Amino acid sequence: MVPAMAGRPFVFLDRDGTLIEDVNYGYRPEDYHPIAGVTAALQRLRAAGFGLAIVTNQAGIGRGLFTRADYDSFHGRLLDDLAAAGIEIEATYMCPHAPDEGCTCRKPAPASLFAARDELGADLEASWMIGDHAKDVELAHNAGCRALLVLTGHGEEEAARLGERPPVAVVADLPAAVALILGSA
Repeated sequence: MVPAMAGRPFVFLDRDGTLIEDVNYGYRPEDYHPIAGVTAALQRLRAAGFGLAIVTNQAGIGRGLFTRADYDSFHGRLLDDLAAAGIEIEATYMCPHAPDEGCTCRKPAPASLFAARDELGADLEASWMIGDHAKDVELAHNAGCRALLVLTGHGEEEAARLGERPPVAVVADLPAAVALILGSA
C-alpha cells in the first residue's frame, strides 16, 4: 500500500475587510478598494510556498441585494488584479446564502476548508485562516487549522467580541499576519 501524500499548506483568506475594504455588500465597481499592502503580503506567501484560497460569505446574493453575475464581475476584478501581480488564487469558496437559510457552506461551518482539503490537497493542520470576523476564527478551529484575526474591516469590534474563546492572535492587517506566519514578526 502506498502511503498517502502529505498535503500542502494553504492560507485561506476572507475577502471583505481582509483583502478589500468592506463597504457593506459591495458589488459595484465603485465599491472596489484593495487594502494597502495586500498584494506584497500575498506575494510573500506564494514565494514561501503557501497555496492561497479565498473563503467568503456573500449573503447579499441570498438577500437579493445583488446577483451572482454582480458578484462574479466584482470578484473577478480582484482575481484579475492579483493575477496581474503574479498571485495565483487557487480557488474561491463562496457561500451565497442568507444567514437564515441553514446551508452547510456558510462560515463558520467547515465545509469550504474540507473541500479545499479534498480538491486542492490542503493540509489543514499546516494551514491558516485569516479574516476580520469571529466566524473566520471559528471556521479555522472547526476545520483544524490555525487562525489570525486582522483589525482591518470589522476586526476591532470582532476582537472584543471574540475575547479569548477560542484563543487567537490578533494582528493589525494582512501584512502583519503574513509576517507572523513567516516568522519574521
